[in-house]
Amino acid sequence: MKRIQDVLWRVLAVMLTAIVSSVQAEESAFNMTKGVTDISGKVYDLHMLIFYICCAIALVVFGAMFYSMFRHRKSKGAVAANFHESTKVEVVWTVIPIIILVLMAIPATKTLVAMEDTSQSDLTVRITGSQWKWHYSYFNEGVEYFSLLATSQKAIDGVEEKGAHYLLEVDEPLVLPINRKIRFLLTSDDVIHSWWVPDFAVKKDTIPGFINEAWTRIDKPGVYRGQCAELCGRAHGFMPIVVHAMEEDKYDQWLLAKKDEIAKAEQEAAASLTATLSKQELMTLGEKTYLDRCAVCHQATGAGIPGAFPAITGSQVATGDVSVHIDTVVNGRPGTAMQAFSNQLSDKEIAAVVTYQRNGLGNSVGDLVQASDVNAFKAATSQTSKEGQ
Repeated sequence: MKRIQDVLWRVLAVMLTAIVSSVQAEESAFNMTKGVTDISGKVYDLHMLIFYICCAIALVVFGAMFYSMFRHRKSKGAVAANFHESTKVEVVWTVIPIIILVLMAIPATKTLVAMEDTSQSDLTVRITGSQWKWHYSYFNEGVEYFSLLATSQKAIDGVEEKGAHYLLEVDEPLVLPINRKIRFLLTSDDVIHSWWVPDFAVKKDTIPGFINEAWTRIDKPGVYRGQCAELCGRAHGFMPIVVHAMEEDKYDQWLLAKKDEIAKAEQEAAASLTATLSKQELMTLGEKTYLDRCAVCHQATGAGIPGAFPAITGSQVATGDVSVHIDTVVNGRPGTAMQAFSNQLSDKEIAAVVTYQRNGLGNSVGDLVQASDVNAFKAATSQTSKEGQ
């Protein structure tokens, strides 16, 4: 008898602790974030409402169960009732859950409808997932760029100390203004990715050949981080998202500066077509480009990953016909993980990385590729394509 009472009192203490914890859950580090948008606040409030309803249901159900076990135990001479059904009880335990579900569905439906309403947006950004980086394009602004992981390979390999934002830092964050409705159009170049920023309550799959929509209106300036939330391949964990939310006037200044930066890059690209770089200059730029863009698949040493990604060292492409090598980097290889870099790298960078692959990583072909060679190859293939049509 005393043992039973002790057990029941312990169970009751656990239940009371759970109730107190549920009240404190709002401030818990393990709870859903409140975020910095109106929608994320609605999602959070809905989450807490459902959570408290579930806690109340658990309290009633388990309270009744433990009370019955204690009040009607065999040691007190309780005798089980002998009946087979009760229409009233069955109606009650069917109707009450239906009412609860309907009451839960009303706020849930309102929130879901609000999450899908992308109308009357002030700014549209196309987000394209690509193995393994994000491409951002600002509609009607002439601004687009790739956002790559900024964590160094040495930190990943454990040679350098890991920073505060290890694997959650990028070279080019997505810059957005606060207090403006921003519409996202999401798609993918290759496989299914998922653009997820918890502080915005935005999580949408990017699917090849499809356009998904989402939106946000950020209330507070700051830096907000997320990740790809869809298992998209070997470097899935190296595909972070960083959003820099700015005051509206600062965003407008950034946009003008970004346009100037892009214009200067285009001028430099045009100038590079008439420039001849030395082998050392090509190898230096080529090594940097290779480590930034190619090493994730082919490894920093060029050894590749057997069965997944071919080695650069001693490969037929890197030691064979240079035009085939340029074509591989420019246009990629359909049906493989080798993507096209024609719109990701400048002609100068492509020339440098091809030169580096042919004269480094254990290869010593000896030939040098200039930006003009890459540009001439693109022009020739473009003309051939037009003639074929």
